[in-house]
Amino acid sequence: MFDKLKDKPKGKLILVTAMTPTPMGEGKTTVSIGLSQAFNRIGKKSVVALREPSLGPVFGIKGGATGGGYSQVLPMEEINLHFTGDFHAIDSAHNLLSAMIDNHIHQGNDLGIDLRRVTWPRSMDMNDRALRKIIVSLGGVSNGFPREDSFVITPASEIMAILGLSRDYRDLKERLGNILVGYTRKREPIFARDLKANGAMAALLVDALKPNLVQTIENTPAFIHTGPFGNIAHGTCSLISIMMAHALSDIAVVEAGFGADLGAEKFLNIVSPLLDTHPDAVVVVASLRALKFHGGLPKDQIQSKNMDALTKGLPNLLKHVENMRKFGLPAIVAINIFPTDDKEEIELLKNELTERGIPVEIADIWKRGGEGGIALAEKVVKMLESERVNFNPLYTSEMSIMEKIEIIAREIYGADGVDYVGKTKSQLKRLENLGFGDFFICMAKTQYSLSDNPKLLGRPEGFRITIRDVRVKAGAGFIVPLTGDIMEMPGLPKAPAALGVDIDERGNITGIF
Repeated sequence: MFDKLKDKPKGKLILVTAMTPTPMGEGKTTVSIGLSQAFNRIGKKSVVALREPSLGPVFGIKGGATGGGYSQVLPMEEINLHFTGDFHAIDSAHNLLSAMIDNHIHQGNDLGIDLRRVTWPRSMDMNDRALRKIIVSLGGVSNGFPREDSFVITPASEIMAILGLSRDYRDLKERLGNILVGYTRKREPIFARDLKANGAMAALLVDALKPNLVQTIENTPAFIHTGPFGNIAHGTCSLISIMMAHALSDIAVVEAGFGADLGAEKFLNIVSPLLDTHPDAVVVVASLRALKFHGGLPKDQIQSKNMDALTKGLPNLLKHVENMRKFGLPAIVAINIFPTDDKEEIELLKNELTERGIPVEIADIWKRGGEGGIALAEKVVKMLESERVNFNPLYTSEMSIMEKIEIIAREIYGADGVDYVGKTKSQLKRLENLGFGDFFICMAKTQYSLSDNPKLLGRPEGFRITIRDVRVKAGAGFIVPLTGDIMEMPGLPKAPAALGVDIDERGNITGIF
């Protein structure tokens, strides 16, 4: 499947990312959709490739993830809820492996799995903090051996990453077999293939490997496939869907999760090498309200005019543009405007960026759809025609794990260095000894700050990144350092979005935005 796509002639590839997000949302998915619609309006055949929404954010803080206004994908309710069942298939495959691990131990444990060193969790696509740490197999001899366990949300499941990175069914089955599930008492690794679980897991994912094709409100084709989060996973839709969009477009638009320090960094350091290609340009989404928030303005005052806060928040955006240029890619800022935005603030932002030699254009795509993104699309096309690309990932596979982590922390986050808590340094050394040293680094970090502290807004300085734990995703080819207080199983807020979701007497779903 993947190899056939590789041979097809390719158009241009545009990566859409953003400045550091805020709880209000900056409209990165909306801009991705609107920009693709705009390319089609100016005669450039375009397809957009997006991630599938998770039920966690849909019913939590964020709400729906299908764009908005006149730049959204349809059918919105179905995509935001069960869609084609991909997430359910991932959960089934993930939890099948969990069940087979416990059953193997119960049935005699021929592999000698150490109950204290089982590393494979369980999975569910919902924010449920009560499942972060649990005890399983209580109730007596017939129920197995009691042990500590945990749940991760489905976008953090290694199965999600594997599905998104697999080229075909053979690759899928091999990656599933490479999943590290735990260790013996002699600290020898145990893999899913040792349990002979990968065949059945692959069978559950046969249909889920196929990308989903929908359309935008303006009939622009959209691939929506796999949904890893950008803060705790690699934050990009599947390789297959990206390759399909790239092969079928003059200009393909791909969205990466959260800010450029997360989804875009991982796209460029992890996904691009696996794709054997790279973006031709990057669009960095910004909004006035996000800039003012990072400039210290309280959330309840964001709608008010405040040029000072806007200026103070600008360094955050500049850092993200700077980061994209470090990869040798041209970058343009898209100002995603809202009806309440002040014209003087918009002009101030445009002037500040222009004076620094940063291309910038307004994206009025929520209100006007593709028509409101034509100016942005035309400027991107001119940039593609005039700018040179000298793409380079920031690290190589030959570097040590700690060297790779240090590069990301210093170059992308702007940290002074990295601190390792407890035995994390020795963990990383052991992983290298086990043969995992050439793996990619998939940092797990808060999305709300360039640092690992969500309270440090703007462009923080004089901070260090703290690694408190490490995960191995051997099937995906990742080492996942956990920084700060980041969780692989989120919790619901005090007033979750689920409170506003309902159906009417005809079964029509309401309240998902």
